[in-house]
Amino acid sequence: MSDTEETKNVDETTTKAEGGAAAAATTTDEVAPESDEPQAYFEPVVKLDEVEVTTGEEEEEVVFKQRTKVFCYKESLLDKGTGKKSWCERGVGDVRFLRHKEHQKVRMLMRQEKTHKILINHLVESRTELTPNMGSDRAWVFSCYDFADGVVETQVFALRFGSAENAQKFKEAHDAAKANNKKLEEGADAADTSAGDDAAKALESWSKPPSWAFA
Repeated sequence: MSDTEETKNVDETTTKAEGGAAAAATTTDEVAPESDEPQAYFEPVVKLDEVEVTTGEEEEEVVFKQRTKVFCYKESLLDKGTGKKSWCERGVGDVRFLRHKEHQKVRMLMRQEKTHKILINHLVESRTELTPNMGSDRAWVFSCYDFADGVVETQVFALRFGSAENAQKFKEAHDAAKANNKKLEEGADAADTSAGDDAAKALESWSKPPSWAFA
């Protein structure tokens, strides 16, 4: 190989190396640093104030909770207005007994587990009786004045539990709630009776002429 050809090959190799380095530098320069990333901010069209959500349970404590499925004996949508009633599934969730921290009364509350819609909501009355549904040891039937739909209505509910043990625990908690509310009702009645007696005595004393009155 002549000196001229050797020199030419060296020049070509050098040119390629310089070209590769330039390309690498160009690629490196094209990568934008993090500080150059866009920091776009769009002002919201409508500003919403933060609202505190209340459930109505803030002043109550849970004394019992058990998962169950509730059915309601009523007219279905297809039988609306016909008077024909049947068992309609209302939902699944935790049935709870809540005791108010101030007046100590207990109510039964059940919400749909996904939507939190109220399915059962009523004060446990001492007259309410649980009846086994068709002899089942896992289900109870009872009637009550319920407020779940926003108005007081007479409803017939059936609660079906996962086991006979859970159903029995519910009955025990229900009986305890009944006894608690009955005791409070009797105490209130006694207080009302006492107040009524005092008022009657006061009226009787007022109806008599005072000792200094003229005959």
